[in-house]
Amino acid sequence: MKFARPFAFTVAAIGLLQAAAPAFAEEKITVWFSKGFYRSEDDSLIAAIKKFEAKTGIKVELSQYAIQDMIPKTVAALDSGTPPDVAYADTYDVQASGKWAFEGKLEDLTDILAPMKSAFAPNTVETAFLYNDVTKKKAYYGFPLKQQSMHVQIWSDMLEQAGFKVSDIPTDWKGYWSFWCDKAQPAYRKASGSRAYGVGQPMGVESTDSFQSFYTFMDAYNVKLVDDDGKLLVDDPKVREGLIGALRDYTDTYIKGCSPPSSTTWKDPDNNVAFHNKTVLMTHNFTISIAGKWYEDSQNQALTPEQRAAGKKAYEETIVTAAFPAKPDGTPIKYRSDVKTGMIFSASKNKPQAKEFVKFLLQEENLQPYVEGALGRWFPVTIAGQASPFWQADRHRKAVYNQFTAGTSTFDFVKNYKFTILNNENVWAKAMNRVVSEKVPVDKAVDELIARIKQVAG
Repeated sequence: MKFARPFAFTVAAIGLLQAAAPAFAEEKITVWFSKGFYRSEDDSLIAAIKKFEAKTGIKVELSQYAIQDMIPKTVAALDSGTPPDVAYADTYDVQASGKWAFEGKLEDLTDILAPMKSAFAPNTVETAFLYNDVTKKKAYYGFPLKQQSMHVQIWSDMLEQAGFKVSDIPTDWKGYWSFWCDKAQPAYRKASGSRAYGVGQPMGVESTDSFQSFYTFMDAYNVKLVDDDGKLLVDDPKVREGLIGALRDYTDTYIKGCSPPSSTTWKDPDNNVAFHNKTVLMTHNFTISIAGKWYEDSQNQALTPEQRAAGKKAYEETIVTAAFPAKPDGTPIKYRSDVKTGMIFSASKNKPQAKEFVKFLLQEENLQPYVEGALGRWFPVTIAGQASPFWQADRHRKAVYNQFTAGTSTFDFVKNYKFTILNNENVWAKAMNRVVSEKVPVDKAVDELIARIKQVAG
């Protein structure tokens, strides 16, 4: 008899566990993320996930994929009706989010973002406010994590070998590009005996760098392709004139032999590689990942002391993070910010738990280490994150801070989702290659570009 009560308790306990099992099994979410550029970025994401699991009891099954694989995998999952519960990719906003929102494939996250809207910096959370053609209204169809913008990276030691200082670089538009092509390149080649190029000009159709860089050239010529409602302005003769100026200047650098011949087929890492190998004196890049690579080398205990010392010297002394020159009209460029967003899908199986995860990740104590784990490659979307001492710690991060806090503007795909299609095609790089590879006159290439913009986004 003395075992009856414990036995009864055990049976009851088993029954309770069995009854609870289905509910417990549901406390799990699948999360897909682009693989980070640096180990510290991934480590901080994993740390946040562990904190979330410990706090909520919800298990997170994390899968990380290469950036180029994220959209194909997501499309396949959507087509099969088995998308992850939460997903983030560096390319979603540029190439997919607006389209998926329009088609009703994304979950409305207004209940998460509206209460914390005041925590976000200008031109950040607004970019996730997208139109859904199923509901016929706009809502927050994505959560902003971080942002990026355009920077110039320069080897000051190569410039010095050519007989110049950074202070010798002109700040006017024409003078700036002429300097790299007509002065710095020939002087460096003569001094070094190597065939380095003045500029690393991304032009590959498979490169997002080429599209983002070309937008900066369009901004230099005050090109406005859409109005605030997303309606096309490309029939305006001034827009055509500005596009001709931008495309001419972008391609002239290559035609004059001032960018490596391979730059017409570069993918995203290739301008970085050219810079790291010192085959170019400068390049423009849509993050400071170039400088960040050398910082990571300086901290990497798996490298030799000599390699760490080289990383430290490059990051602290010889690599310069700079801004673009003034526009042809003499005014400063207002840079585009690309706000990177994640999402929950309409077909996600565990939306309540997924929303809990997103809310947790967006808390400053979790978001800030993740953004800073990228070593300056990404800039915060929150006011508190931007005020972090991290952004005043060295000259590269200060340069990023100064560019963002001077004010930014959004890309056209925020106002007209069909520009995600144009970006996916990379009509911008195709126009460049029409000029440099197929010898098509610039004005004809621009007319073809305008025709395609109207065909897709009109």
